[in-house]
Amino acid sequence: MQFDKALNKVKDNLFSKIHLQNLVYNTCWEDPRIDRQLMNINAESKILMITSAGCNALDYLLDNPNQIDCIDVNPKQNALLELKKAAIKKFEFADFFQFFGKGNHPLYNQLYQNKLRPELPEYAQQFWDKKVKYFSPDNGKKTFYFRGTSGQFAWLFNKYLNTNKKVKLAAEAILEAENLQEQRDLFSKIEPHILKPFVKWLMNRHITMSLLGVPRSQQDLITNNYPGGMSGYLTDNLRHIFMDLPMEENYFWRLYIAGKYSRSCCPNYLKIENFYTLKARVNNLKTHTNTISNFLKQNSNTYSHYVLLDHQDWLAANDIEALNNEWEQILKNSNLGTKILMRSAATKIDFLPDFVKSQLDFYPMLAEELHQKDRVGTYGSTYFGAINQMF
Repeated sequence: MQFDKALNKVKDNLFSKIHLQNLVYNTCWEDPRIDRQLMNINAESKILMITSAGCNALDYLLDNPNQIDCIDVNPKQNALLELKKAAIKKFEFADFFQFFGKGNHPLYNQLYQNKLRPELPEYAQQFWDKKVKYFSPDNGKKTFYFRGTSGQFAWLFNKYLNTNKKVKLAAEAILEAENLQEQRDLFSKIEPHILKPFVKWLMNRHITMSLLGVPRSQQDLITNNYPGGMSGYLTDNLRHIFMDLPMEENYFWRLYIAGKYSRSCCPNYLKIENFYTLKARVNNLKTHTNTISNFLKQNSNTYSHYVLLDHQDWLAANDIEALNNEWEQILKNSNLGTKILMRSAATKIDFLPDFVKSQLDFYPMLAEELHQKDRVGTYGSTYFGAINQMF
C-alpha cells in the first residue's frame, strides 16, 4: 500500500512537471461543433473556459458572444492563444493560414519580430522569443504541430508510420476517402500495424499518457473501469473514429496523421470566410493564468457558459476540497440557466458533489447523442447541464 502511494506520487509529480513546464497542447482535442450545438451561444453570452490551445475559444467567437475568459494554470497555453490573437490582428489570411494551418512559415522570425511580438504580453514574449523557431520550415520536424509534448508524440507516431510505406500510404489515403466503406476497408488493413502489442504496451505507460496531457487519475479511470483497460479503450475509440465517422471533415486526425491542415479540412478559425469576423471580435477574448476557483474569487462577473473540459477528473481523484470549492465559485458566479459543459475519461462519472446535483439539470440523452458524433473520440463521456436554482 505504501509503495503504491509512493509510486502514484512520483507519477503525479512527473505529470505536473511535464504539464507546467512545457507547451502540452498545440491544438484542442475537443470538438467545438458539438459544444456549439449544446451551448447555443449568442450576443449576450459570457463564457468562462479552460484555454488549452485556444482553437475552440476562437471557434466560439464566431457565434458573437459578449465575452470569453480563457483560464489556464499553464502560462504557455495562454501564450499560444495570445500568439494566435496577435496573428489574427496583424496578419492577412495567407500568412495566418501558413502559420497555423501549415504549421510553419519561411519568414516566421521576421513576421514574429515585426508584427506579432509587439502585440504580446510580456510573459508570452518571453516564451515565444525562445520558441518561435517551432514555426521554422527548416528544422527537422518542419511543422509546429510536431512541437510541444503532445506534438512530440504525434511526430513519433509519424516516424512509426514511415517505417512501413504501405501503412503510411493507407493512413494518408484514409484522409481522402470518399465514403465510409472505403475508410473501413483502409483502416482494416492498417489496424494490425498501428495496434501491435508493442504499441498497446507503450500506450499503457504513464510517461506516454503524460506527454499526451493525460494525468494518472484519468489513466486509472480507464485502466480500472473500461473493458480491456487502456488497450481496449484505444482500440474501440479508433475503430469508432475511422470506421463510423467521415474523415473528410475530421481535421483533428488529419492533423495528427499529416502534421498540418488543409484549406478544406481545418478548424473554423482557419477558414478564410471567418477570418475577418475574428479580426472584428478577437478583443472580446481574454486570457488569464490562474485556477478557475481563484479567478472566480477575484472577479464578480457572472457567466452564462462554463466549459470545463476534463480537469475535474483530476480534482475528483486528488483534491476533493478543491473540487467542492470550484463548484461553489461556479455557482456563485452564475445565473439561472447558466450552461455547463464538461468531459471525462470515464464512461460515467460519480464524483459531483450533492449540492451540485441538486442545482443542475443534466441532459444525458442529448449529450450522449452528440458525444457519439464527436470527431475526436478520445473521451469516455460528455456532460451538459444548466443551473436550475441559485446557490
